[in-house]
Amino acid sequence: MDTSLLKAFKLNMLGHSAMWYKMTILAFLIINPILLYTAGPFITGWVLIGEFIFTLAMALKCYPLPAGGLLALEAVALGLTSSESVYNETLHNFPVILLLIFMVAGIYFMKDLLHYLFTKVVIKIRSKALIALIFSFMGAFLSAFLDALTVTAVVIAVGMGFYEVYQNARSRIAGDYDEDHVELDQFRAYLRSLVMHAAVGTALGGVCTLVGEPQNLLIGHEMGWHFADFFLRVMPITIPVLIVGLTTAVLLEKFKIFGYGVDIPTNVLNILKDNSEKQDAAMTNQFRAKLIIQAVAAVWLIIALALHLAEVGIIGLSIIVILTAFTGVTEEHQIGHAFEEALPFTALLVVFFAIVAVIHDQHLFKPVINFVLSQEGREQLVAYYLANGFLSMLSDNVFVATVYISETKAAFESGAYGLTQDQFSNLAVAINTGTNIPSIATPNGQAAFLFLLTSALAPLLRLSYVRMVIMALPYTIVLTITGLIATYYMPEIQEWMHNIFNISFH
Repeated sequence: MDTSLLKAFKLNMLGHSAMWYKMTILAFLIINPILLYTAGPFITGWVLIGEFIFTLAMALKCYPLPAGGLLALEAVALGLTSSESVYNETLHNFPVILLLIFMVAGIYFMKDLLHYLFTKVVIKIRSKALIALIFSFMGAFLSAFLDALTVTAVVIAVGMGFYEVYQNARSRIAGDYDEDHVELDQFRAYLRSLVMHAAVGTALGGVCTLVGEPQNLLIGHEMGWHFADFFLRVMPITIPVLIVGLTTAVLLEKFKIFGYGVDIPTNVLNILKDNSEKQDAAMTNQFRAKLIIQAVAAVWLIIALALHLAEVGIIGLSIIVILTAFTGVTEEHQIGHAFEEALPFTALLVVFFAIVAVIHDQHLFKPVINFVLSQEGREQLVAYYLANGFLSMLSDNVFVATVYISETKAAFESGAYGLTQDQFSNLAVAINTGTNIPSIATPNGQAAFLFLLTSALAPLLRLSYVRMVIMALPYTIVLTITGLIATYYMPEIQEWMHNIFNISFH
């Protein structure tokens, strides 16, 4: 029997999502105009941020693009921002969009090499703590020279490769359902911990160098710092945080807390070993040639990004050209698959920029900025670090860094708050570390985390928003406190480094 037209609309809205979720989004859309009329745009803007975060938290129930997009469209319709502001915010972040479109697709064509190398690591090293340390360190090292989103794309490709090998093997073997289910849950937990170690590693390394994160380039440009200048300036905070972060990865595995410490099931390890041995035995010269080309492309990728020879997305396009040309990928539908992973997230990111445009147009962060600028000395450094960290948990950390460095530079040049050159430089460091370190608390705080949350891998591993927050929590607490202490004692650390290594911070 055919349903009524009204019921059909209700069923179609947000598809198979739970009815309570549909009603919640509908309630948001109804409440926002009322709230705007009664409480004003400032309160409504903050409520809108909370509503958008809710759609991210429910990413496994419904991909955030439809629901979050409705909220963004309503924000424009209500005048909380304008289509011009959304366009300008998107245009400002166009390099990130290029990166997602082309670099993630480029990584797709390197998956044979990535799967081959990481499989060897997993089957050869039996210590889970050591594997966790390797994943965390590689995430940090690569993110110091590559973009964190690029590194996350590598992690997703590796995780998908492991999961597909296991699923293909299990589909050919009839076994006990309950045993298989327990084994699958254990394998999911194992992979979840590795991808989270790597994701946090991207933040640990990304904060260290000028090219590690987009906001680093922005701050470095405003301060006139080159690669070496930037590295030395932030080192009093980033090096302690890096050491503590890598130590935390090992301790989490040793103490088996917060979802870590789960080892790979014996049967899964055997499946990966058998697959690796079969792959080695059946490897043809044609496949070896593919691996060699992918390795050459990987070297080119690292060199080109480290030297910033072109925009990241353009370098990604060069990877696509090289790998398709020399590995025999010549049909349109073969190339098309490479873009399936990143394009939904690219659309979601533009929706996110619409929410950022609301923050900008309604000056939602202005009270916090005024408060931290009114502080002095060490208290000002700490206030900057914490304020940037808190706001980056809610918003785009590039946007937060842009607002803070421009406002601080204007205050320094006007002499309104009596900032010295040394204090101004230290505040720039606090902005950089604040936007990079505490922001690992939430997926919306780090684009790499959000990319992982909304990837095809997340539902396979049951990696929800809440679970990601819980697994990031020990890192958030330990690294935020470490960064806070280092920020407070930054002048003393600089003096010590000057006396021991003759490094000048003036």
